[in-house]
This record gives sequence, structure tokens and C-alpha cells, in this order.
Amino acid sequence: MQDAVRIGIDENGLGPRLGPLIVTGVVAVTSGDGHARAESRPRGALRKRLDDSKKLVAYRDNALGEAWARAIARRMGHGDLTTPEAVVHALSLDGADELRAPCPPEHAAQCWSAAGESFGCDPELLALVERDLARLEDAGVNVTRAACVVACTRRLNEGVSRGLTRFHMDLHAMERLVLDMRAVAGRDVVATCGKVGGFDRYAPAFGPLGGRLHVVSEEGRARSEYVMPGLGRVAFVRDADAKHLLVCMASLVGKWVRDVLMGRIVRYHRVDNAELPDASGYHDPVTTRFIEATRLTRRKRDLPDDCFERKAVGDSPPVSGVVTKVVEDLAADEEKAPRSTSARRRASGSSRPW
Repeated sequence: MQDAVRIGIDENGLGPRLGPLIVTGVVAVTSGDGHARAESRPRGALRKRLDDSKKLVAYRDNALGEAWARAIARRMGHGDLTTPEAVVHALSLDGADELRAPCPPEHAAQCWSAAGESFGCDPELLALVERDLARLEDAGVNVTRAACVVACTRRLNEGVSRGLTRFHMDLHAMERLVLDMRAVAGRDVVATCGKVGGFDRYAPAFGPLGGRLHVVSEEGRARSEYVMPGLGRVAFVRDADAKHLLVCMASLVGKWVRDVLMGRIVRYHRVDNAELPDASGYHDPVTTRFIEATRLTRRKRDLPDDCFERKAVGDSPPVSGVVTKVVEDLAADEEKAPRSTSARRRASGSSRPW
């Protein structure tokens, strides 16, 4: 069997009140036994360092995610990047100007100031993860690239104003990654994405892939897969972040990127109040206290609400003709994940499209 280009894609931060949505893809060229290995759960000692990110890391305890991000960036040819900011920009699908474009200039530092950032993983862990990647390459899984789409709070809220749910935004970011990675690879790809909202049918909700010729391979609660001429195969798989090696890797990298960017929001507001709690941004008591404690200073600074806290679809009039069903069960499950390192499986959504 010839080698193949495989992609694993997952999201981090679908359900929070604060901070960005991060959608991450990891690319590998597979050969021999690596075809099956890339499509299966990590095994053996590797599972201690590569599994569902909700099992292995927690907010502010994410050295492992950092190690994977830095090790993959090195394999991409970026060398020894010396700051988290440099790694984030090396992985971002969009350049710095595009990331900052929605920001009011006077408040850009809330999301993009790297002051006070530093790496958290020790050299031994980074070296261990680099050896893991080398062993995977020997086993037929050559990881060549990772890339992230960063959707900040304002971009998410702009989507809401157009009648789009967070699930639309997640799906469309996944589509962008598949298209970009196919273009870079120069040949068809096999892409596996985490299920978005637990839906069966995706084609009616496609954005960047909308209108593209495709054949439905299967559509079901556990897996929905599409064959697209000139692109390859794109599958959406339930619990992929727990049973697909490349999706596991994407989940860990994306979790670290989100933590870096959420940390910037906390530091920005601590300029006015050094006692602010270390909020994760999720629906938890600490984040609620953080939001309440910053309310007066945000007004004083004239910080737009839509740059700070996410809106729900119902908070803004939907655009005519756009269906805006929100799957709250999935959001609630996602929101609880950072508070525990135990597994919390995603709730199933409706079998209907958005």
C-alpha cells in the first residue's frame, strides 16, 4: 500500500464563556503499519503522553501539551523557538495581522500581549516527546505539521450576529484546515475530525466546503464520512480525541494554545486588580467571579463586551434563512472538562443538521 497523508483535527474551547475557540490539525505521512496505527488509539507507554487531553492535562497544568506543540514546531523546521508566542504564531494558520484585525487597537493587548509568558515544560519532557515522534516515524507515522485556527471572542460573536452557532464556527474552522493541508500536501488526504455537535449530516452546514461535489460514505451517530474528488476523505468521528492518534495529538496541542491565550486575558485584567482569580474561562465559579470582578474596570476602560464574553445565538437576531439550533448538552459537557482530569464523554446531539 502506498503512503498516505492523514490529518487529525479537534477543537478546544467550544463551550467557555471567555477566551478563544482553538481548532487544531496535525498532519502525518503514513506508510506500512502506520496507516492503521495513525487511525487507532495510542498504545503502550505512549498513552501516558498521548491521549484525550481531558485525561492528561488540566488548566495551568499543561506542560505535556506544550511539549507536543514545541516538538512538532521543530519538525516543521522552526528550530528552537524561545517563547510561547513564537510557537503559537508558528502553528497559527493565520498571520499576526489577521489575528489582530478584529481587535480595537487600545485593547489588542488583552489577547495578544505576550508579556509575562514563559515555557512550563522541562527539557527532559520535551526530549521524551521528541523521541516519541521519532519512534512513530520509524513505525510509519511521520508527523510533519500542526496548524491551528484561532477564533477569538469577537469573531465568535460576529458569527452569532450572522446567525451562526459555535458549532458552525468549529466546523468551518475544521474545513479551513482540511483545505489548507490538502493544498500544502499537493495530493488527496484522509482527514479525521472530532464529531461536531454529535450530528449525523454535515453537508447542509458546510461553509468552506459548501457546494463541493461529494459522495456520502456513511452518516451516523458514531461516524459521518464524505468522499470529495480532488480533496480526499473527510470523516467526523465520535470520541475521536480518545481513539485516534493524530486527533489526540491535535487535542493536546490545541489545549496548550488555548491556555496560553486565556492566560493573556487574565494578566491583562490583573493590571487593574492583582487579586483576580486565575480563570479558565469555562462555566465555573472561578470564571464567574472573574467576570464580576472585572465588570467596573472593563466599563472604565471602555472594553467592548463582545471582545470579552461570548454571546449565545439567542442573544442576537439570527440572519433570515439560517437555522441556529444550539446543542446545549455538548456545551455543558465541554464546559466541565477542564475542572477534572477524568473522562467526560460528549453528549449526543440531534441527528438533524443545523
